[in-house]
Amino acid sequence: MMHIGVGCKNMPEGLFVVPKPNNEPTLLYAPGSKERLDLKKMLFELRSKVFEIPIIIDGKPVKTRDLGECRCPHEHTHLLANYHNAGEDEVKMAIESALAAKEKWSGMEWTDRAAIFLRAAELLSGPYRQKLNAATMLCQSKNTFQAEIDSACELIDFWRFNVYYMQTIYEQQLDSPKGIWDRSQHRPLEGFVYAISPFNFTAIGGNLSTSPAMMGNVVVWKPASTAVYSSYCIMEILQEAGLPEGVINFIPGRASKIGNIPLLHRMLGGVNFTGSTETFRKIWKTICENIDNYMTYPRIVGETGGKNFVFVHRSADIDEVATAVIRGAFEYQGEKCSAASRLYVPESLWSQLKNRLLKEVKNIKVGIVEDFTNFVNAVIDKAAFDRISGYIEFAKKSKDAEVIIGGRYDDSKGYFIEPTIIVTTDPKFRTMQEEIFGPVLTVYVYPDDRFEETLVLCDQTSPYALTGSIFAKDRHAIATAERMLINAAGNFYINDKPTGAVVGQQPFGGARMSGTNDKTGSMHSLLRWVSQRTIKENFLPPKDWRYPFMTEQ
Repeated sequence: MMHIGVGCKNMPEGLFVVPKPNNEPTLLYAPGSKERLDLKKMLFELRSKVFEIPIIIDGKPVKTRDLGECRCPHEHTHLLANYHNAGEDEVKMAIESALAAKEKWSGMEWTDRAAIFLRAAELLSGPYRQKLNAATMLCQSKNTFQAEIDSACELIDFWRFNVYYMQTIYEQQLDSPKGIWDRSQHRPLEGFVYAISPFNFTAIGGNLSTSPAMMGNVVVWKPASTAVYSSYCIMEILQEAGLPEGVINFIPGRASKIGNIPLLHRMLGGVNFTGSTETFRKIWKTICENIDNYMTYPRIVGETGGKNFVFVHRSADIDEVATAVIRGAFEYQGEKCSAASRLYVPESLWSQLKNRLLKEVKNIKVGIVEDFTNFVNAVIDKAAFDRISGYIEFAKKSKDAEVIIGGRYDDSKGYFIEPTIIVTTDPKFRTMQEEIFGPVLTVYVYPDDRFEETLVLCDQTSPYALTGSIFAKDRHAIATAERMLINAAGNFYINDKPTGAVVGQQPFGGARMSGTNDKTGSMHSLLRWVSQRTIKENFLPPKDWRYPFMTEQ
């Protein structure tokens, strides 16, 4: 494999190649294993201190004394850290720092940029693995496995695969006729990129901020207030990996006070967002209303909500469905944009599936992350607790629904909500349509002979189109569902749960109100952060303006 090093001021003395990576192996944390002992030790260490987290501008800590708190959702009396909130002045400084760093960073050899993120991946795979895992567990209330696949494996994969995809993009060159050399240059965007990340995946924050930077852009990164603790650890890794000052500026703060400042800046080059649909719409509207003020049309990339389905055909295997539903709906308390939230079951299977679900859900333990036997932990904060419990109470009071298991919640020590299953007779019931973002699954039982009619219902019930799955042994049923639900999910699963997309295997994203479907974890998402320039060089330019057709016989 060879490539041309484009987008750089100086050519390297060689055509360097980044080997295609493999996905980071998931550690098992079995009793007595080294990783389990290391993680428990790190959990104890982080719990024993109260950290102070600064803003980072131009690679330097900035303190405002306007403090926010990082607390454990499963033990909200426990303070993990105080962090400094950025204000208007700090955000403006961060933008200026990014713009000042841009020329030098974008002019750096892409191989040198690649080396920084490849080193970051190795740091995270090794010495920082348990620190970031423990930070994610404590700050975002993830169990061991959920932290490992997120803050370790997925972020490592993002950094390794995105470097490889960057190389692949630069390799894409044009055909040239005789006497002409046509070249393609993938330039970073003009201005800066504003990265806005959510609480639920540490890896998303690391990817939203670094994927544009990898392509030569400079970034202002605002993490969710409930994930500042783990996000700051990512900044520590990047700085140790050699990220130059000003390339990524870290500005935790209140969205109501600082959120619009980067959006209104003339040099806004793009927005890389994951969060709520409502917030993304506001961002899009703000940019549209100020379109005359920008130097260029800002790129808008967003992944938002989901109302993800599991659709069961009468030929499905009950054990497979039950396992997928429990994992898909209740892992990480359902606080995944891909979490299974609605379940369609044929009448002929419902009694058997119901009994199996009731039996298994009763065995699910709920509690703190330090107890590794707990499958479900706490939801992220008081606002989430109140919203989710509100949906449960709505279902309890409705004549069209029944809570068949769970339905209890308690926030006296942590924000704990039991895994809850609701059965409704109304396919358009509120909890079948609206994103809850919690451990709540709603079931609709359909007549076996209305398989295709119910597929239409599934497609039309929710405004979202992120993930979904079909369970069946009948291949005709699978093909029918795949065809009829073609626009209902950007990530479609056959005989599998609708969560757990892996970088390099299942590029992630959905359309409709779920986002712009730019497929994170693939080359396509990186293409959003470059602007192509075509270069034509003529080795033998013509010296006469006249064309042969103009000559008389």
